[in-house]
Amino acid sequence: MQTLEALTRDAKALANGGIVLSPPETEVARQLQICNACRYCEGFCAVFPAMTRRLEFGKADIHFIANLCHNCGACLHACQYAPPHEFAVNIPQAMAQVRGQTYTNYAWPPALGALYQRNGLTLALALVAGLTLFLLLAVVLHGQGIAALWQAPAGGFYGIFPHNLLVGMFAPVFLFAVLALVLGVRRFWRDITPATSGAPLSASATAEATDAVLRLKYLDGGHGDGCHNEDDAYTLSRRRFHHLTFYGFMLCFAATSVATLYHYLLALPAPYDLPSLPKLLGGLGGISLAIGTAGLWRLNQRRHPQHGDATQKPMDRAFIALLFLTATSGLALWAVRGTAGLPLLLCLHLGAVMALFATMPYGKFAHGIFRTASLLRHAVEKRQPNPIGLGAD
Repeated sequence: MQTLEALTRDAKALANGGIVLSPPETEVARQLQICNACRYCEGFCAVFPAMTRRLEFGKADIHFIANLCHNCGACLHACQYAPPHEFAVNIPQAMAQVRGQTYTNYAWPPALGALYQRNGLTLALALVAGLTLFLLLAVVLHGQGIAALWQAPAGGFYGIFPHNLLVGMFAPVFLFAVLALVLGVRRFWRDITPATSGAPLSASATAEATDAVLRLKYLDGGHGDGCHNEDDAYTLSRRRFHHLTFYGFMLCFAATSVATLYHYLLALPAPYDLPSLPKLLGGLGGISLAIGTAGLWRLNQRRHPQHGDATQKPMDRAFIALLFLTATSGLALWAVRGTAGLPLLLCLHLGAVMALFATMPYGKFAHGIFRTASLLRHAVEKRQPNPIGLGAD
């Protein structure tokens, strides 16, 4: 005989068109029903205005709202129903668990997403070590034996790895990462669009969502004083370190893009010296990225245990570690250029960069893509009439 729990689950699945919610999704739906009756946190972030436009929460609604959440912790510290209350409302933790599920569900191919989630930090560091060792062996085999690892090469970087060889190694990995991210976010977008009015993007909605992404608007706690980390105190640290990390990464990417144009359009091959644009962009980006990731690592270590999903910490720290290692090894290459330390450090740097590209679609980098998609759909949805005629945006 079926238990009451099984009958209830089947009834809910029937109501949702045969779609069965996972335990984390069911928990988010339960908590949002309570929040919808309270609405104390309505002005904190985009989650709660989106919530008030719904009386029921299907799978697509839950995925959409979970990726709107920036895990700032403000609603947890303001909630009268938070643990140890019997309602046990903990929106940041419940949303984090569903977001982790979306990274796996929408990953392409799916098996890699599940593997990285379970063993994020170990897998990332092992990948860096393996790729670095592979590159070191390549230097030894194509150089003058093991002595090539501590000899200053003629021609700088390209004296160790020719330009076309580097392009041949990194272009497939980068293009694979882009393809995997595009396929994943396309499925996510197709799933959440019908649940968010189905209206197309407009220029004003795109501008609003872009502004929210670039300013990290929803890490201000809803009042501008910041969010929470290890206690009840407001702090802007998470917002600032996220900004340093994001814009540091973008500056490094811009440096690589400009260097590519220099090489192919202007016939100006690397290395570049100050005050060249690639060197300025790369130097500023590397410093910003190193400071930002060091700060995020410290905040992650001290984060309140109720603010997120503890099982995702290895994945979080893997991404932070890869970004930090990429930034610091890149800056160190600047210092050792033309010395005997270049071959070893170059192999480490290239191994870190390749590992970063290979894991991008399956970890915390993906959350920025899904969150941007959700913010775009939120900006579109809020411009449509409220389907239930309650609350306000």
